[in-house]
Amino acid sequence: MFIPLHDANGLRHIRLQYVTIGLIVVNCLVYLFTAFGSENFVQAAVIGLGYIPSTIYDIAERPPELTFVPDYLTYVTYAFLHGDIFHLAGNMLFLWVFGDNVEDALGHVRYIVFYLACAVAGAVVHGMVAPDSEAPLIGASGAIAGIVAAYLLLHPRVKIWILAFGRLPLRIPAWIALALWIVFQFAMMAIGGEDQISWAAHVGGIVAGAVLVLILRRRDVPLLDREVVTPKSVEVATPESAEPNPQPSPWGPR
Repeated sequence: MFIPLHDANGLRHIRLQYVTIGLIVVNCLVYLFTAFGSENFVQAAVIGLGYIPSTIYDIAERPPELTFVPDYLTYVTYAFLHGDIFHLAGNMLFLWVFGDNVEDALGHVRYIVFYLACAVAGAVVHGMVAPDSEAPLIGASGAIAGIVAAYLLLHPRVKIWILAFGRLPLRIPAWIALALWIVFQFAMMAIGGEDQISWAAHVGGIVAGAVLVLILRRRDVPLLDREVVTPKSVEVATPESAEPNPQPSPWGPR
Protein backbone atom coordinates (compact mmCIF):
# COMPACT_ATOMS: atom_id res chain seq x y z
CA MET A 1 0.00 0.00 0.00
CA PHE A 2 2.65 2.53 0.98
CA ILE A 3 6.30 2.88 1.93
CA PRO A 4 7.05 5.07 4.97
CA LEU A 5 9.85 7.56 4.42
CA HIS A 6 9.99 9.99 7.35
CA ASP A 7 7.97 11.32 10.28
CA ALA A 8 8.39 14.75 11.82
CA ASN A 9 8.23 13.42 15.34
CA GLY A 10 11.12 14.01 17.73
CA LEU A 11 12.06 12.06 20.83
CA ARG A 12 10.86 13.36 24.18
CA HIS A 13 12.12 10.93 26.83
CA ILE A 14 15.21 9.23 25.41
CA ARG A 15 18.28 10.58 23.66
CA LEU A 16 18.82 7.68 21.30
CA GLN A 17 16.61 4.81 20.14
CA TYR A 18 19.35 2.27 20.62
CA VAL A 19 16.97 -0.69 21.00
CA THR A 20 15.39 0.06 17.63
CA ILE A 21 18.83 0.45 16.09
CA GLY A 22 19.97 -2.77 17.75
CA LEU A 23 16.98 -4.69 16.40
CA ILE A 24 17.69 -3.45 12.90
CA VAL A 25 21.35 -4.43 13.19
CA VAL A 26 20.52 -7.92 14.51
CA ASN A 27 17.96 -8.55 11.77
CA CYS A 28 20.41 -7.42 9.10
CA LEU A 29 23.25 -9.52 10.50
CA VAL A 30 21.06 -12.62 10.67
CA TYR A 31 20.00 -12.04 7.09
CA LEU A 32 23.57 -11.60 5.91
CA PHE A 33 24.62 -14.72 7.81
CA THR A 34 21.94 -16.82 6.13
CA ALA A 35 21.82 -15.15 2.72
CA PHE A 36 25.38 -16.04 1.79
CA GLY A 37 25.14 -19.65 2.87
CA SER A 38 24.35 -22.56 0.65
CA GLU A 39 20.77 -23.39 -0.27
CA ASN A 40 20.82 -26.30 2.18
CA PHE A 41 22.10 -24.01 4.93
CA VAL A 42 19.33 -21.46 4.33
CA GLN A 43 16.69 -24.18 4.28
CA ALA A 44 18.04 -25.63 7.50
CA ALA A 45 17.91 -22.24 9.20
CA VAL A 46 14.35 -21.62 8.08
CA ILE A 47 13.11 -25.05 9.16
CA GLY A 48 15.13 -25.09 12.36
CA LEU A 49 14.29 -21.55 13.54
CA GLY A 50 11.04 -20.75 11.74
CA TYR A 51 7.65 -21.09 13.39
CA ILE A 52 5.90 -24.24 12.09
CA PRO A 53 2.33 -24.58 13.44
CA SER A 54 2.02 -28.32 12.78
CA THR A 55 5.01 -29.03 15.03
CA ILE A 56 3.60 -26.80 17.78
CA TYR A 57 0.27 -28.64 17.68
CA ASP A 58 1.96 -32.07 17.49
CA ILE A 59 0.59 -32.81 14.04
CA ALA A 60 4.07 -33.17 12.55
CA GLU A 61 7.64 -33.32 13.83
CA ARG A 62 10.62 -31.22 12.92
CA PRO A 63 13.52 -33.38 11.69
CA PRO A 64 15.81 -34.07 14.69
CA GLU A 65 18.89 -32.85 12.82
CA LEU A 66 17.12 -29.51 12.23
CA THR A 67 15.83 -29.02 15.74
CA PHE A 68 18.15 -26.22 16.79
CA VAL A 69 15.96 -24.81 19.56
CA PRO A 70 12.89 -26.02 21.47
CA ASP A 71 9.63 -25.43 19.62
CA TYR A 72 8.48 -22.75 22.06
CA LEU A 73 11.49 -20.58 21.23
CA THR A 74 10.48 -20.45 17.58
CA TYR A 75 7.69 -18.08 18.65
CA VAL A 76 10.54 -15.54 18.78
CA THR A 77 13.34 -16.84 16.56
CA TYR A 78 11.16 -16.81 13.44
CA ALA A 79 10.92 -13.00 13.69
CA PHE A 80 14.64 -12.56 12.99
CA LEU A 81 14.66 -14.46 9.69
CA HIS A 82 13.70 -12.98 6.32
CA GLY A 83 13.13 -14.56 2.96
CA ASP A 84 14.85 -11.97 0.77
CA ILE A 85 16.29 -8.48 0.80
CA PHE A 86 12.94 -6.86 -0.03
CA HIS A 87 11.23 -8.66 2.84
CA LEU A 88 13.97 -7.45 5.19
CA ALA A 89 14.10 -3.89 3.82
CA GLY A 90 10.35 -3.37 4.09
CA ASN A 91 10.20 -4.49 7.70
CA MET A 92 13.30 -2.57 8.74
CA LEU A 93 12.06 0.63 7.09
CA PHE A 94 8.81 0.48 9.09
CA LEU A 95 10.84 -0.25 12.21
CA TRP A 96 13.18 2.70 11.59
CA VAL A 97 10.42 5.25 10.91
CA PHE A 98 7.95 4.25 13.64
CA GLY A 99 9.93 2.25 16.19
CA ASP A 100 11.87 5.13 17.73
CA ASN A 101 8.76 6.95 18.95
CA VAL A 102 7.24 3.78 20.36
CA GLU A 103 10.52 3.11 22.16
CA ASP A 104 10.44 6.69 23.42
CA ALA A 105 6.91 6.23 24.78
CA LEU A 106 7.61 2.90 26.48
CA GLY A 107 11.24 3.09 27.56
CA HIS A 108 14.02 0.80 26.39
CA VAL A 109 13.30 -2.30 28.49
CA ARG A 110 9.54 -2.31 28.09
CA TYR A 111 9.98 -1.70 24.38
CA ILE A 112 11.98 -4.92 24.06
CA VAL A 113 9.20 -6.77 25.91
CA PHE A 114 6.64 -5.10 23.66
CA TYR A 115 8.48 -6.01 20.44
CA LEU A 116 8.97 -9.67 21.35
CA ALA A 117 5.40 -10.00 22.68
CA CYS A 118 4.00 -8.69 19.39
CA ALA A 119 6.15 -11.20 17.52
CA VAL A 120 4.82 -13.99 19.73
CA ALA A 121 1.23 -12.80 19.22
CA GLY A 122 1.73 -12.85 15.46
CA ALA A 123 2.90 -16.46 15.61
CA VAL A 124 0.06 -17.46 17.93
CA VAL A 125 -2.67 -16.11 15.65
CA HIS A 126 -0.96 -17.56 12.57
CA GLY A 127 -0.92 -20.95 14.28
CA MET A 128 -4.57 -20.67 15.33
CA VAL A 129 -5.64 -19.91 11.76
CA ALA A 130 -3.51 -22.64 10.15
CA PRO A 131 -2.66 -25.21 12.86
CA ASP A 132 -1.83 -27.94 10.35
CA SER A 133 0.52 -25.83 8.25
CA GLU A 134 3.97 -27.31 7.69
CA ALA A 135 5.32 -24.13 6.07
CA PRO A 136 7.73 -22.20 8.31
CA LEU A 137 6.64 -18.69 9.21
CA ILE A 138 9.51 -16.19 9.11
CA GLY A 139 9.85 -12.42 9.27
CA ALA A 140 9.42 -9.54 11.71
CA SER A 141 6.05 -8.53 10.28
CA GLY A 142 4.09 -9.47 13.42
CA ALA A 143 6.31 -7.30 15.61
CA ILE A 144 6.26 -4.47 13.06
CA ALA A 145 2.47 -4.61 12.89
CA GLY A 146 2.40 -4.14 16.67
CA ILE A 147 4.60 -1.06 16.34
CA VAL A 148 2.29 0.37 13.67
CA ALA A 149 -0.75 -0.10 15.93
CA ALA A 150 1.05 1.50 18.88
CA TYR A 151 2.20 4.46 16.80
CA LEU A 152 -1.36 5.01 15.56
CA LEU A 153 -2.65 5.20 19.13
CA LEU A 154 0.18 7.46 20.26
CA HIS A 155 0.67 9.85 17.33
CA PRO A 156 -2.23 9.80 14.86
CA ARG A 157 -1.90 13.52 14.03
CA VAL A 158 1.81 13.55 13.22
CA LYS A 159 2.52 14.27 9.56
CA ILE A 160 4.50 11.56 7.81
CA TRP A 161 6.03 11.29 4.37
CA ILE A 162 5.04 8.17 2.50
CA LEU A 163 5.47 6.76 -0.97
CA ALA A 164 1.93 5.80 -1.93
CA PHE A 165 1.65 2.79 -4.23
CA GLY A 166 5.45 2.83 -4.38
CA ARG A 167 5.51 5.94 -6.59
CA LEU A 168 3.63 8.96 -5.26
CA PRO A 169 5.28 10.96 -2.42
CA LEU A 170 2.72 12.35 0.01
CA ARG A 171 2.82 14.11 3.37
CA ILE A 172 -0.29 13.15 5.31
CA PRO A 173 -1.42 12.63 8.92
CA ALA A 174 -0.23 9.30 10.26
CA TRP A 175 -3.74 8.11 11.07
CA ILE A 176 -4.77 8.09 7.41
CA ALA A 177 -1.93 5.86 6.24
CA LEU A 178 -1.73 3.62 9.31
CA ALA A 179 -5.46 3.14 9.77
CA LEU A 180 -5.85 2.17 6.11
CA TRP A 181 -2.89 -0.20 6.43
CA ILE A 182 -4.45 -1.88 9.46
CA VAL A 183 -7.87 -2.19 7.83
CA PHE A 184 -6.17 -3.74 4.80
CA GLN A 185 -4.50 -6.41 6.98
CA PHE A 186 -7.81 -7.43 8.54
CA ALA A 187 -9.54 -7.45 5.15
CA MET A 188 -6.87 -9.63 3.57
CA MET A 189 -7.01 -12.05 6.48
CA ALA A 190 -10.81 -12.26 6.10
CA ILE A 191 -10.71 -13.00 2.38
CA GLY A 192 -7.62 -15.20 2.57
CA GLY A 193 -5.40 -13.24 0.20
CA GLU A 194 -1.91 -14.26 -0.98
CA ASP A 195 -0.68 -17.51 0.49
CA GLN A 196 2.90 -16.24 0.76
CA ILE A 197 1.91 -13.59 3.31
CA SER A 198 0.60 -14.42 6.77
CA TRP A 199 -2.09 -11.80 7.26
CA ALA A 200 -3.01 -13.58 10.49
CA ALA A 201 0.45 -12.84 11.91
CA HIS A 202 -0.02 -9.19 11.04
CA VAL A 203 -3.41 -9.11 12.75
CA GLY A 204 -2.02 -10.84 15.83
CA GLY A 205 0.73 -8.24 16.07
CA ILE A 206 -1.72 -5.37 15.57
CA VAL A 207 -4.02 -6.52 18.37
CA ALA A 208 -1.10 -7.15 20.73
CA GLY A 209 0.47 -3.78 19.94
CA ALA A 210 -2.78 -1.89 20.51
CA VAL A 211 -3.32 -3.56 23.89
CA LEU A 212 0.26 -3.51 25.14
CA VAL A 213 0.89 0.16 24.41
CA LEU A 214 -1.97 1.00 26.78
CA ILE A 215 -0.30 -1.03 29.53
CA LEU A 216 3.41 -0.42 28.97
CA ARG A 217 3.61 3.25 28.01
CA ARG A 218 5.07 5.75 30.46
CA ARG A 219 2.55 7.26 32.84
CA ASP A 220 3.06 10.75 31.45
CA VAL A 221 2.67 9.71 27.82
CA PRO A 222 -0.79 10.57 26.48
CA LEU A 223 -2.66 8.79 23.73
CA LEU A 224 -3.85 10.30 20.45
CA ASP A 225 -1.33 13.17 20.53
CA ARG A 226 -3.01 14.88 23.47
CA GLU A 227 -0.75 17.40 25.16
CA VAL A 228 0.29 16.81 28.74
CA VAL A 229 -0.69 19.96 30.64
CA THR A 230 1.65 20.71 33.53
CA PRO A 231 0.40 23.37 35.96
CA LYS A 232 2.68 26.40 35.97
CA SER A 233 3.87 27.97 39.18
CA VAL A 234 1.74 30.90 40.27
CA GLU A 235 3.58 34.20 40.23
CA VAL A 236 2.83 36.26 43.34
CA ALA A 237 2.91 40.01 42.85
CA THR A 238 5.34 41.85 45.08
CA PRO A 239 4.71 45.37 46.39
CA GLU A 240 7.14 46.73 43.78
CA SER A 241 5.32 45.12 40.85
CA ALA A 242 1.77 45.39 42.15
CA GLU A 243 -0.52 48.03 40.80
CA PRO A 244 -1.59 50.81 43.21
CA ASN A 245 -4.63 49.84 45.23
CA PRO A 246 -5.17 46.47 43.48
CA GLN A 247 -8.73 45.22 43.51
CA PRO A 248 -9.21 41.62 44.67
CA SER A 249 -10.46 39.29 41.99
CA PRO A 250 -13.57 37.26 42.80
CA TRP A 251 -12.02 34.32 40.89
CA GLY A 252 -8.79 34.08 42.89
CA PRO A 253 -5.21 34.21 41.53
CA ARG A 254 -4.70 33.86 37.79
